[in-house]
Amino acid sequence: QVQFVESGGGLVQPGGSLRLSCAASVNIFSISIMGWYRQAPGKQRELVASISSGGSTNYADSVKGRFTISRDNAKNTVYLQMNSLKPEDTAVYYCNADSGSYYYSPDWGQGTQVTVSS
Repeated sequence: QVQFVESGGGLVQPGGSLRLSCAASVNIFSISIMGWYRQAPGKQRELVASISSGGSTNYADSVKGRFTISRDNAKNTVYLQMNSLKPEDTAVYYCNADSGSYYYSPDWGQGTQVTVSS
């Protein structure tokens, strides 16, 4: 089964930046769409950003202009650069292949905690 391991989270002040990494156990060149998701306490998991194998990107309205998703197929890694962080960005962040993909992992990883607070 495909595994995705997230890292790079932490505690940051409002306005700060973090870069999250997602390491895959397979060659992500084969994965057409990869996404970053987040789940805040008491809320459902939501899609934050996605990137296709061709490099096309999509973002949730709440993060447009602040977050940037990218992928390095040679390193089997997907990144999420987060700038101008806000307290409402506080959540556990996860990565996964698109739910329609053969490589989708239904178990999800442990995620990485991002806390934005002064």
